[in-house]
Amino acid sequence: MADSPLWITEADVTSMVSLPDAINALERVLPLESQGDAQNMTKGHLMVAENDAMHVLGASVAGEGICGFKNWINVRGKSETIVELFSMEDGANLAVIEATALGQMRTAAMTGVGTRRLAPQGADEMGIIGSGNQALPQVAACHAVRPLKRLRVHSRNPENRNKFAEAVRAEFDFEVIACDSLEDTAKDMPIVTIVTNSTVPFLTADMMAKGSHLNAMGAIIPARIEFTDDVFDRADVIAVDNFNSIRNLSAEFIKHYGDDDSGWDNVRSISEILRDDITRPEGADITLFKAMGMGLSDLSLAIDIYQRARAEGRGHALPERIKTPPRLQ
Repeated sequence: MADSPLWITEADVTSMVSLPDAINALERVLPLESQGDAQNMTKGHLMVAENDAMHVLGASVAGEGICGFKNWINVRGKSETIVELFSMEDGANLAVIEATALGQMRTAAMTGVGTRRLAPQGADEMGIIGSGNQALPQVAACHAVRPLKRLRVHSRNPENRNKFAEAVRAEFDFEVIACDSLEDTAKDMPIVTIVTNSTVPFLTADMMAKGSHLNAMGAIIPARIEFTDDVFDRADVIAVDNFNSIRNLSAEFIKHYGDDDSGWDNVRSISEILRDDITRPEGADITLFKAMGMGLSDLSLAIDIYQRARAEGRGHALPERIKTPPRLQ
């Protein structure tokens, strides 16, 4: 008899994997997409209010024999995400994973992958704009691949800004400076990360220092936008997590590239970046990494978590599924 599916809790997830583990899991699986051994499902979303949305994304990883979905609804910044894994051999449900922490690690780990490849070697300072739930993992991911000595932080709400700065100080031992302005946050920073729910662009090209790297991680639906069009003009490398999601959902990229297929020739996927071992070009002005979230990144981490849970006897076995015909009368 096949093993019963597992329910894997947030506590299981966080006890089994760390953020550096998540970065390694992504770097192991993501290249499979460009090799034809993994596929992303087109991301779907439905707005249920002015700035609230329900989401679904998924992927298959043929090399692991596993596929699955991530589902959630974001209501006023709150959500309870799950990942469902299925066998590609017989369609069996393998696991349901509570995935809020998984999603935070996946999103941050993707930033870690992009930063490791494209940020200047030796960069040890960073500016971050945004202080929501994703902000602290974003800092941790950059620190994991470019150890920081100084961080500048900014968000529109001074109370949230100072609270976030204190949270970073409690977690790390580098200097943290809460800045009153966007300009001060980004000035002379070799790494800048933006992770907000802004609906108007706020980061302009002239805020970015020559030789810097930008992680644009917040605007994951067309209603949101974070940086202005002139950033593209200075970017020597433009990398994204998934072309389809970017083309369908990124307000910044849709405005800049439109429907002209040939205009996208200078945009590289992160799977290609990893496959071809691409790093920051010498003398680059700006490098840009934009991620919207994709099923393959969630599945990369979820598969690792599932395999660890089976090996370590973690998770809660769900009841055996007994298929029962529907009542027709």
